[in-house]
Order: sequence, then C-alpha cells, then structure tokens
Amino acid sequence: MNERPDFSKNANHAATAPAYFSVWDVHAYYGESYIVQGINFNVHEGEILALLGRNGAGKTSTLRAIARLDDPMITHGEVWLDHQPLHKMRSHEAAIAGIGLVPEDRRIIPGLTVEENLQLAQIVEPVGWSLERLYDLFPRLGERRKQEGVTLSGGEQQMLAIARALARDIKVLLLDEPYEGLAPVIVDEIEKTLNIIKEQGMTTIIVEQNAVRALELADRSIILDTGQIVFDGTAKEVLDNAELRAEYLAI
Repeated sequence: MNERPDFSKNANHAATAPAYFSVWDVHAYYGESYIVQGINFNVHEGEILALLGRNGAGKTSTLRAIARLDDPMITHGEVWLDHQPLHKMRSHEAAIAGIGLVPEDRRIIPGLTVEENLQLAQIVEPVGWSLERLYDLFPRLGERRKQEGVTLSGGEQQMLAIARALARDIKVLLLDEPYEGLAPVIVDEIEKTLNIIKEQGMTTIIVEQNAVRALELADRSIILDTGQIVFDGTAKEVLDNAELRAEYLAI
C-alpha cells in the first residue's frame, strides 16, 4: 500500500509574526462528538483566508466556535481578535468585539424590508457602514430597499446577509458557504464586492464547497481533515498541487 501523502509540513503551527486574529490550540465538541481537534492559525489584517475541507471536516464548526455560539462548545484553547480574548466572551460580546458571521442559511428576518433588516443590525453599537455606503456597495439592495427581505432572490439575500454584517462595526467577516445555490454570474458579483471590502481593510474567513472559486479569491488557505489542520499555506500552493487537492478536496 502506498504511504499516505504528507501535506502537513506547515500545518498546526502559529506564525511568530504578530497576527490580527489568532486561534490557538482550540478544541470543540458537539455534545460528546470531538469536532475541532486542536487547531492553530493566524490571520493578518486585510487577508482573505479560505477554510477548506471535505464535508464533516470541521469547517462550519470552526466558524461557529470563533463566533462563540453554543454549539460546538470550546473546551480548550484561545481565540484572539485585535488583542481581545474572544474565548472569554459570549456570542453577543464577540459580535460587539467585531465578529460578523454570515451563516449558510442567511437568516433574513421575515416581515422586514431590506432596509429594516439593515437598520435592525445597526441597533447594536458600534455602528458600522452607513446605509448609503452599503447601497453603493450593493446597488441591487438600494433598488429593493422597501422590498421584504425574504422575497429577494438567493443571490440578493446573500448580498443582504453580507451587508447586514457590515452594518455593524465588524473586524472579521466569517462567511459560511456564501456561493451555495448561486449562479456563476452572481458569484462573480459577490466576489467583486469581497475584493472591494478587502481593499478597505476587511479581514475575511470563507468556508466554501466551491473550493476553486474560494482559492481564486483568497490569499491563504487552511485545509481541515477530521477536525485537524493538514495544510496551512498560500491559496496558490493549493491550486498548483493536484495531489493535495485530490486527497483533501476531491478536485
């Protein structure tokens, strides 16, 4: 039998340079299921990090643990954002500290218009982007500001979910499967927007099954396998390594 390829020479390490966002030896459980098994990584301000892996690898669980949601529960380790200890916070405190999670199901609030969804986000201090700035970033939302949010197309709902995160003063944007079910032309539009906010200093972590699109967008990539990091390097390294992609991403 051939020996399993080893792509982990850069895995499970933390860079020595100061990082804007750091995850240190985090372990997390869903009930008794050991989901996140001692991961370490750093993200620098303004970077886009693609967090990749097969289904069940622990990607969404990692995002939820960072956002301090109840499931999965962090049992060991630390999460730091701009010198703030997120691991000591509850979910609403982490949100105020600067974490903006856009979940896979988007969670647009029924009965509220586009504008009301955005205004509701701005009730929480500190307030982020103004409505005018958000409508400049997402012209479709400006055109539909009085339309009920849940009646938008899937792509428009994704834009609204991202805009709603930016309506607060966030420091790190967490995106869980933002391209799910969207046409390529809409994905192009969302990627263009993510590059614009990157240019303005936003730090982004993206979990996405469309790994190639995520890698083309990202600066760096981390690959998870059964709750552990098996690769931490540049996105280009993953795109250029067919063996690595076949082994861990099935592409």
